[in-house]
Amino acid sequence: MAATTTTRTELVLAAVRDEHEIETHAAIRKLQLAVEWAELNPGDVVDETRSWEERELEVAGDGAPTVAEFSIAEFALAVGMNTDAGRVFIGDAVELAHRLPRTWARVGAGEVAAWKARKVAQQTKSLPVDAAAFVDRALAPVLHTCTFAQIERTVEAARAEFDPQAAEERRLADAEHRHLTFYWRQVTSTGQVPVAGIMDLADAVALDGNLKAKAATLDPALPIDVRRSIAAGMLGGAGEREVVIYTHAQADSRMVEVENTRTVVTPEQVQQWCHQAGTTVTVRPVLDLNENLTTDSYTPTDRQQEQVVLTFPRCVFPGCSRRSRSADNDHITEFPLGRTSTRNLAPLCRHHHRVKTFTAWTYHRTGPRTFTWTSPTGCSYHVRADRHIR
Repeated sequence: MAATTTTRTELVLAAVRDEHEIETHAAIRKLQLAVEWAELNPGDVVDETRSWEERELEVAGDGAPTVAEFSIAEFALAVGMNTDAGRVFIGDAVELAHRLPRTWARVGAGEVAAWKARKVAQQTKSLPVDAAAFVDRALAPVLHTCTFAQIERTVEAARAEFDPQAAEERRLADAEHRHLTFYWRQVTSTGQVPVAGIMDLADAVALDGNLKAKAATLDPALPIDVRRSIAAGMLGGAGEREVVIYTHAQADSRMVEVENTRTVVTPEQVQQWCHQAGTTVTVRPVLDLNENLTTDSYTPTDRQQEQVVLTFPRCVFPGCSRRSRSADNDHITEFPLGRTSTRNLAPLCRHHHRVKTFTAWTYHRTGPRTFTWTSPTGCSYHVRADRHIR
């Protein structure tokens, strides 16, 4: 029995070593292929005036080659990333290959993990050429043992030495951390949202005084912290208030979806919001998402725009997660060959709208909430409205 156990142990360890080696080499190879892709799709000097058509991207630091903007999307999908993540990935590879040659050599030799080298590349992109070279010389020999803190200290030392003005600007920026953040993606099923912030001391004292005064006028049976929370919500105005909340009910569920928070709440919670003193409630007609609304105009009607947003919560380009409320309504078949109708409209974020307009990317609707995209090289990607799949 002991011999069998030992044999299995050895086999498992040998197998996991093999898998680790495969994974390590794959990570290196993907970075190398990203550099090759950048070389196949070169750009010239960036022209900031070209806001709509394709332009070149500075994906890495000064002195590194630029990349044709619309080439990013297809490579990103090939490595399982969205366009934004793919842009960072290619930029990391270009930064390593062209501005951090010592580190790049150690990555290629398997002596430094690809993910760790990328951490360095992401921090050196904002450095001038000589500062990046300094970091490369300092970190490459010891990067396999460096902590993130050591990497950051080296980068900031290089910035202070070679670009003191930028170092001072960053110091001033880092000194200003004031913020008030609403964590919309963490809304609970009972309609509570976490809030956190850092304030100027004088502002904080004034706010605390206002909250104490307002809380003192509320029901004393409530805990003081609850009253302070209610008081904070009342600061928006002493009279009537309008709270815009997009909620959607499903026939097969008791819960109610709150659109922009990616959460669901109980009907009782919505009722409480509506009944709260001073709140103005606006009820809009229910939209039939299966109705094909049409107009003779190029611009969709308000009802059509709302219907598109409710049908497709995100940009329908493969892998994109940008919300459709801030997207463009694209004519799948170009107007006027294709009418401005619900079945011919889909939300595309501004970047992917430009990709579709100025490159050989095409797509067609294959169902009520599904699309098939074809890339310039002929690869197909299938997209569903609720999630993206390859």
